[in-house]
Amino acid sequence: MNMKSSLTLLLTICTFLLSSSAELDGSLTYIWPLPAKSSSGNDTLSVDPELSLAVGGKGGDSSIIKDGFGRYKKIIFKHSSKSYPVNKRSVFDIGILKIVVLSDNEELQLGADESYFLLVEKRNGQSIIGEAYIEANTVYGALRGLETFSQLCAFDYETKTVQIYKAPWYIVDKPRFAYRGLLLDTSRHYLPINVIKQIIESMSYAKLNVLHWHIIDEQSFPLEVPSYPNLWKGSYTKWERYTVEDAYDIVNFAKMRGINVMAEVDIPGHAESWGAGYPDLWPSPSCREPLDVAKNFTFDVISGILTDLRKIFPFGLFHLGGDEVNTDCWNSTSHVKQWLLDNNMTTKDAYQYFVLRAQEIAISKGWTPVNWEETFNTFASKLNPRTIVHNWLGGGVCAKAVAKGFRCIFSNQGFWYLDHLDVPWDDVYKAEPLEGINDTSMQDLVIGGEVCMWAETADTSVVQQTIWPRAAAAAERMWSKREAISSGNITLTALPRLHYFRCLLNRRGVPAAPVTNYYARQPPTGPASCYEQ
Repeated sequence: MNMKSSLTLLLTICTFLLSSSAELDGSLTYIWPLPAKSSSGNDTLSVDPELSLAVGGKGGDSSIIKDGFGRYKKIIFKHSSKSYPVNKRSVFDIGILKIVVLSDNEELQLGADESYFLLVEKRNGQSIIGEAYIEANTVYGALRGLETFSQLCAFDYETKTVQIYKAPWYIVDKPRFAYRGLLLDTSRHYLPINVIKQIIESMSYAKLNVLHWHIIDEQSFPLEVPSYPNLWKGSYTKWERYTVEDAYDIVNFAKMRGINVMAEVDIPGHAESWGAGYPDLWPSPSCREPLDVAKNFTFDVISGILTDLRKIFPFGLFHLGGDEVNTDCWNSTSHVKQWLLDNNMTTKDAYQYFVLRAQEIAISKGWTPVNWEETFNTFASKLNPRTIVHNWLGGGVCAKAVAKGFRCIFSNQGFWYLDHLDVPWDDVYKAEPLEGINDTSMQDLVIGGEVCMWAETADTSVVQQTIWPRAAAAAERMWSKREAISSGNITLTALPRLHYFRCLLNRRGVPAAPVTNYYARQPPTGPASCYEQ
């Protein structure tokens, strides 16, 4: 779809939404993803545009909390201006947001506590200034509470004030899965740093917590590797690269939003771009991938890359790929064929040897290896027991992986590959990571799931609206209680709320596609998505 038709579609939808008389269903909770436990009332509270922050607990004074409060205050009061006051009201119901963080441990790893408690109620007769209150064990739980608080705040265009409807609110919340990811592919199409940051910011709105950065692939090698400085000669151009400092910046930006960054170096396949800087990594000029299994130099380079990346990426998981490896040309390259004979190996054996040797390197750097499911499907009994199996080809893989004691990440391409534009929101929403797994101990081995934004057909101009709002459907599946979002008619319970969240994204500057009838290029025929609460 070209830019002109995109703008026409957006204007048509906005006209439809603004003229709609649709009302919110008062029985639904318009918080996305749905909290674990919540209750509300019938009061409407006003929020002071000079809302101030009070902190408590060992971790309350963290810069992560202060920066987070500042970001969300700008979101909540985006219509306000100190130079042009939008209202003359002097008394507001909520003037302080108090955040109590019990722990001062800011380490961000898999399983970091993201639970929180949120209370918003009208001040009693003894209180001079009304308070909203967030309590969490960690700064990352407090960030999730801030996101929920921001979603309760709605700008009233008549009074030009921020209101919280259906107060008092009591919310006790925590995620269902520890790993809730989004894969971003920057090899097929280069994405500028600011675009990656915009995507990370939008991830926080849906409480996603892992950016799986698929940095490198056969098409391009855009990342600086100091130990092997010629590797990024495999970038598209010298302007489409990421320096070490860029990578640090992305990791730190993500941490301030409670998001881990898991890097991926996909080997031994998907690696043709490596040879642009070091041709010896190719088995031959006509066999450019998989990487040369017969040379120690190949593994020296891998070790150098991982050594350098370990200084940048503190997350305990590292993705080693291992998918779609076609070993045919190993057999047709003379020195590799001789190496196979000398070591009494088939090409299948050599594939296994390569993956396991790469795993050993990653483990030696203090990482837990993640591999695409082909490695499990081909030689499960040989994989390191620490391996996390990443499902993508189809259903039932996580059930098989956990039955053998492996942990698993769910990304079934039939539902959670966002570049599959024919997959509707409800299929994304209903996809269940624990399908076919009934034993509780085995369910615990599914650490979560991930939606994948592959970039063969998506660049900067369309990446956000390809991600959203369908990624939000998966985000709720990974955060919210299974029983709370799996019963009833989701067209009546989830769809109006997803419309509303899609509108919230758009109000925050995130280009999110229409939820329904997207491929017919028509405005939604269901509940309007751009009305206030």
